[in-house]
Amino acid sequence: MKYYFIFKYPKTFAYAFKIGKSFFPKTCQACNHILTDYEMHICVKCRHELPLTKYHYERPEVVKKIFYGRVELEAATALFYFHKQGAVQHLLHNLKYKGQEQLGQVFGVWLGAELQESSYFKSIDVVIPVPVHSKKLKQRGYNQVALFAKHLAKSLNARYVDTILLKSINTKTQVFQSREERFHSVANSFYAKNLSTIDGKHVLLVDDVITTGATIEACALILNSGSRIRLSLATIAITHSIFR
Repeated sequence: MKYYFIFKYPKTFAYAFKIGKSFFPKTCQACNHILTDYEMHICVKCRHELPLTKYHYERPEVVKKIFYGRVELEAATALFYFHKQGAVQHLLHNLKYKGQEQLGQVFGVWLGAELQESSYFKSIDVVIPVPVHSKKLKQRGYNQVALFAKHLAKSLNARYVDTILLKSINTKTQVFQSREERFHSVANSFYAKNLSTIDGKHVLLVDDVITTGATIEACALILNSGSRIRLSLATIAITHSIFR
């Protein structure tokens, strides 16, 4: 009965669908322009203009240097540069706060295809997303990096695991905090279970954006606390201001 109307009146349904698209057209998640029938989520113009880092191809040490003395990383990369008021910020805002979970898949497939061609990420065994607190998960309905991480794991033939690294404290927004303030905010926010299952593995830690590196540092300390792992990092974006 659910699809009775569609099958009995296919022309009427097709017309109604066309009218619906006219009133509620799909728009680009980066620039808000109306998408063509051949575009999905992000328009062709924005795809060509998004600021790609290409660290995993050309400059593998750039992100690693941010964490020198704090976290030992095998490899590290980010898909995009993050600029305030830029297209990437708009995309991440839609991903996190506007229910556009599918953007995580778009980014995961995109970066995953590039990492397949990079020698630095060929030995990844396990992909672990930075977790969100259960309250935030219930409120938002999803972890904004889950699909991103799942598709990276698929591309790298690695195991996706979201039951080892967990978050115990629902921290407040850290937008206006310094690196030291952010680290103190998140230092005791995470905990781990069953670390022995990743002992000796090459783990790829995945997050949405590197702002100060405090969250990555806190998660890395937890993952390294009870297991001997090789740790690498991949994020959707990295703030350009972190290099200043």
